[in-house]
Amino acid sequence: MVSPVIQRPIHLTHQHRVAFTHGAFEPANHTLRDLIAEGAELDGRGRVLVLLDEGLLAGNPRLPEKIGRYFDRHGDAVQSVSAPVILPGGEGCKNDWPLVETIWRAIDFHKLCRHSHIVAVGGGAFLDLAGFAAATAHRGIRLIRMPTTTLSQGDGGVGVKNGVNFFGKKNWVGTFAVPFAVVNDLDFLKSLPAAACRDGLIEAIKVALIRDRAFFEYLESRAAELSRLETEPLERAIRRSAELHVEHIATGGDPFELGSARPLDFGHWAAHKLEPLSAFAVSHGAAVAIGMALDLLYSVRVGLLNRATAERVIALIEGVGFRLWSDFLDKNDPATGLPAVLAGLEEFREHLGGRLTITLVPEIGRKIEVHEMDRDAVIGALADLRARAEASAPRATTTPSR
Repeated sequence: MVSPVIQRPIHLTHQHRVAFTHGAFEPANHTLRDLIAEGAELDGRGRVLVLLDEGLLAGNPRLPEKIGRYFDRHGDAVQSVSAPVILPGGEGCKNDWPLVETIWRAIDFHKLCRHSHIVAVGGGAFLDLAGFAAATAHRGIRLIRMPTTTLSQGDGGVGVKNGVNFFGKKNWVGTFAVPFAVVNDLDFLKSLPAAACRDGLIEAIKVALIRDRAFFEYLESRAAELSRLETEPLERAIRRSAELHVEHIATGGDPFELGSARPLDFGHWAAHKLEPLSAFAVSHGAAVAIGMALDLLYSVRVGLLNRATAERVIALIEGVGFRLWSDFLDKNDPATGLPAVLAGLEEFREHLGGRLTITLVPEIGRKIEVHEMDRDAVIGALADLRARAEASAPRATTTPSR
């Protein structure tokens, strides 16, 4: 009997490349030029559209002109189709659907094809936006990501996910797409505000906590220098974080997250809810720091983690400069009277495809997945987190009357 089903495996090979450099747009630096030339070797000069995060201009006001000079200098191999297209960045850009259409219109106007290149220069949210537009135009245009923050260079910018927010939910619309390349120019970190520079450290702590005890101990040993954002340990932390993220994507067996396990999202179920609860006033890094601390204290309450280890990890998070409380955690759901952040569990379950899978840490360097969270224990962990914050808050002093 002939089978009614035609079934054949499809094997795809993706090359995931992350280059580290300094001064990517200096004329003598060939990193970007050579990547584009390699991609265009069968098509002649590589045609490029540069998308630039507007937020970069505060610390790099001459960057558009610098980019223009770079492509002029390498015009034998690459052709920039226009001056950089400057667009808003930050988490707000992912809530602004017309920006997707703006990028599509630029791609259409300049007649870019699937053999052209989009070079997106900016923070993680901006790369999510640009990556979604590039992945959906012509079913996918080659994307070169140039992350410019510690958070994106060590985490989101080196991944294979992109998307925008919809229905008030993080990354509700998006795709999985392996970028043509990622170029991490570490010089961009010098112009970051201190808070934005610090944000990437939480993802380094996170990935060390779930994958690499030796890296965690390195971060612990350099906590004082990292809190001061000193260059050498900061760059080393970002590079190792990126390496561990790429290693997980390449070897974890589920790069496009067809299953429900997302170990790299440790601490994220609460973070993804806290961000919209604050109207994104709480940055992603600050929200993840709080989410990690919450899950560590929850793990202590349910007997998965000993208190000494939890305190050790929390001490490192606080030691590099994170405050582990937000007043937005005080918001309650008007229908239930429960903390509004708890809705993050249901939204996370939906985002994972219907089965709740939360990564927790039973010891430094090892993870486990659980498929349910005890609501009362989560509420108790929130109370623990608040108590810690209140105990560490500076006490008001009164001046005695004369």
